[in-house]
Amino acid sequence: MTTTTTTTTTPARRRATPGTGGGARRVAALARAELRLLVRNRTALFNALALPPMTVGLFAALGVVGDGAPAAAGAVLLNLLTFMALAFVVYYNLTVAFVARREELVLKRYLVGECSRAEILVGTAVPAVVVALAQTLLGIVAVSVFLTPPAFVNPLLMVVAVLGGAAMLTALAAATSGLSRTVESAQLTTLPLLVVAIPFAGLFGAPGASSGVLDTIGTFTPLRPITDLMLLGAGGIDGDGQVVTFAETFGAAALPAAVLAAWTVVGVLAARRWMRWEPRR
Repeated sequence: MTTTTTTTTTPARRRATPGTGGGARRVAALARAELRLLVRNRTALFNALALPPMTVGLFAALGVVGDGAPAAAGAVLLNLLTFMALAFVVYYNLTVAFVARREELVLKRYLVGECSRAEILVGTAVPAVVVALAQTLLGIVAVSVFLTPPAFVNPLLMVVAVLGGAAMLTALAAATSGLSRTVESAQLTTLPLLVVAIPFAGLFGAPGASSGVLDTIGTFTPLRPITDLMLLGAGGIDGDGQVVTFAETFGAAALPAAVLAAWTVVGVLAARRWMRWEPRR
């Protein structure tokens, strides 16, 4: 007599496929969790949102902004605020956040779930990008109130500068976190990009005032495209300090946009190579 037994196999949990609505829901869930952590830190939230109007008000009160070209001065100050938001709120803070989540095994637990690595990175980055966008918008309002508002020749380029810069710096933050053993060491591993790239970012001096080999080198550094695109979009100011028309901004934006895209690709490849999802043993 033969007994037939039926074996029931429990299917393994399927990994979510990218491009589905579930991916957007998972990213939104991660982003909400990170935003709650940000909102609970009232001091950090206040400093992040109060910094742009306070900075513009201080510049206006001290008379730092000259009277020669007030609209251009407003564009330069707005560029400075946006640049600092991307460099510190996105790049530095995200590097620290990735290291902290890794050491607390949060990233490892995320990987056990249905989230892909890309979804984890995007979900974690959303609050920092939201704060950078908020600082840019508050900076626009503050510059318009306290100073002469820029001409906003091509706002599309401003959007490219902020969102493209945020994407690039998120990828670079993920790569840098893999080189950081602890949260404290992240303060050192982020220095090379900030210390080396900021002097070449075109923040100091009038637009187009510098020239020569160093300026040419600076054009291809990771943070310079953010400045070039912001100045083009806000004031129509090209790399030579000349004011151009709306149509001419697209031609002038070709090189910085290409440099920004290239560094984004480099950041993604570096993140895939160096980012760690578990603590070092």
